[in-house]
Amino acid sequence: MGCFSSKPDDASVLIRRRPASIGEVAVFVPGLRVPEPLELPPPLADSLPRRLTERLAASRDRIANMAAREALAVTKPRRRAATQHGASTSADLVQALEEYLPVILGMAKDGSELEDKIQFAWMNQEDDAEETALPSAWYEVLSVLHMMAMLRLSQANSLLLPKTSLEGYHAKVSEENKRASVEIFLKAAGHLECAMQNVLPRMSPEKRKGLPVDLSEGVLKATCMQALGQAIDVQLGLAIDSPKATLAVKRRLACEMVKCWQQAHESIADIPLLDGWGEKHRLFVKWKHMEAKAAAYYYHGLILDEGNTEKSHRAAVAALQSAEESLRESRAVCEAFHTASPFSRSPTLWGSMKYLHDKIHKDSNCKVRINKDLYSNVDRTHDMVPALPDFAVALQPEEYRLPRTDAASAND
Repeated sequence: MGCFSSKPDDASVLIRRRPASIGEVAVFVPGLRVPEPLELPPPLADSLPRRLTERLAASRDRIANMAAREALAVTKPRRRAATQHGASTSADLVQALEEYLPVILGMAKDGSELEDKIQFAWMNQEDDAEETALPSAWYEVLSVLHMMAMLRLSQANSLLLPKTSLEGYHAKVSEENKRASVEIFLKAAGHLECAMQNVLPRMSPEKRKGLPVDLSEGVLKATCMQALGQAIDVQLGLAIDSPKATLAVKRRLACEMVKCWQQAHESIADIPLLDGWGEKHRLFVKWKHMEAKAAAYYYHGLILDEGNTEKSHRAAVAALQSAEESLRESRAVCEAFHTASPFSRSPTLWGSMKYLHDKIHKDSNCKVRINKDLYSNVDRTHDMVPALPDFAVALQPEEYRLPRTDAASAND
C-alpha cells in the first residue's frame, strides 16, 4: 500500500499556470478546481479497508485526469462550442462525479470513523493558496458539488456563444440553446444550494475556517445567484423576442435579475478575492449588476411614461436616464473585466443586451426632448429617480439531493 495515485496527466501540470486568455465569455466560470492524487502514508493505508482505498484511488485518479483536461477546455470555450452542445466531455465528468459521491458520503455519514482519516487535496483557483488539503470527507463532498456546478456553468457558456449557421448567416444563439441553458443554470444553482444547505453545516467551524475562498459560503452564494441571474437574463431575451410578452412581464424579469445580482454583489463584497480569477469574478458580478439595472430602469421608465401626469412623465425620464447611466457604467466595467487577467472577450451581442444597447439611448433622448420644458434641471431630475418595484425571484434552483451513501465504503 502507500501512495494510491497514477501519474498526473500533463494537463494537470499546465493548469497550475494561470491561463493568459480564456476566449469569449458569456458565462463566467472561475476556473476549475482539480483534485490532487490521493496519497496515503503506509500506516494509514494499512489500517483502512483495501477495497475502499482501491475504489477511492481509482475514482479520484479518473476524475483528476478528466478534470485536468476539462479545466483546459474551460479556457477554450469556442473550441468546445463546436462539439455537440459543447457538453460531451463535461457530461462524462459530471457522471463520474455522481458515481463518486456515494463512496465519499459513506465515509462522511454520522458515526463513521473515516470522516476525518483521509487528507483530500484540491488545486484552488480564486484562493491565494495554490491548493487546500483537509482531513474531511465533507470537504471532499463540497469540492465535488462545486466542480459539478462549475461544469454546468461551462456548459451554459458554450451554449450561449453565438454561432454562424450552415447557411452562413450572422452568428446567433439558437432558441433551443437558450432554453437548454436555462435548465443548466438551474442545475448549477441546485448543486450550490445543496452545498450551502446540506454540506457546509456538517463541517466544524474549525474545518470551515480552513476552506479556500473558492468554497466560502459567500462565493458559493454569489455563484448560485449568478446562475439564477443569467437564467433570468435568457428568459428576458426570449420575452423581448415574443410579441405576446408585455412591458410588465419584461420589467418584472429585469427587476428579478437586479435582485439576483445585488445578492451576488453583497455576498462577495467583503471576501478577499485577489488578482486573477478572484478579481475577474468581482468585476463580472458588477458588470452584470449594472446591465440588469439598465434593463430594469428602462422598462420601469416605459411603464411610468404610460401615465398621464407630469409627475409620471418626470419619473419616466429620470428612470430612462438612470438606465442610460447604468448601461454606460456597465460598458466600462465590461472592459475592465475583459482586460483583467486572464484576458477574455465579449461574444457578439445577442439577447436582451443587443436590444437594450440599441434602445436605451434612443428612447431616453427621445423622452427628454419631448419633455424638455419640464426637465431643464438635470440634477433635479436625477434626484427623482424612482425606486424599482420589489418582485420576489420566481425562478428557483433545481433541487439536488445527495445520493444514498455507499455503506460498503465505510464497512468493507
